[in-house]
Amino acid sequence: MTPAGMKLGAEAAHLLATADCCEIEPGLSDAELRCVEEEYGFEFADDHRAFLAAGLPVSEPPEEGATWENPWPDWRHGDPAKLRKHLEWPVEGIVMAVQHGYWHSGWGQRPVDADEAVREARAKLARVPRLVPVYAHRFLPAGHGSHGHPVLSIWGTDIIYYGVDLADYVNHEFDDFSAHAPDDWNPRATVAFWQDFLA
Repeated sequence: MTPAGMKLGAEAAHLLATADCCEIEPGLSDAELRCVEEEYGFEFADDHRAFLAAGLPVSEPPEEGATWENPWPDWRHGDPAKLRKHLEWPVEGIVMAVQHGYWHSGWGQRPVDADEAVREARAKLARVPRLVPVYAHRFLPAGHGSHGHPVLSIWGTDIIYYGVDLADYVNHEFDDFSAHAPDDWNPRATVAFWQDFLA
């Protein structure tokens, strides 16, 4: 991991522990992190890896009416099928939008047949950069050797910034963001395809 990525991940972990908003189990070991990456076919960004190595946040019992039963992905003891579904959330949201008429401008002409449009969209989405869940529908790009990506909040094609980086995200989600947000808060998209949804 890069020193800057390690520092950012450790800062995010410290902010989360200070927020006292969830249970935090011992962090994932290098071996556990490698197992997750091999099992699910991605590599954590360096800051995300350092964050999970510092402590593994796990879900409290869900509140009534909560959208996510287990918003924190439990990379140690979680149900593999549920973890795969969580990982697939961004792509499945785009596929659902395609079923309702959406078509990305970079994909060329949309097939007339709806089923063919979905098949073609899935083929194109299989080649876009992977996103990894941080919490519920908040995601970071995958990628060993990278860090400092904005955290994205993803609900179908409704995609917004939820943090300039992982530490800023923790502040935004679990602390009084308005009390700490600088006037010049201005995240910048860093990953192909997904940045097309951000103004």
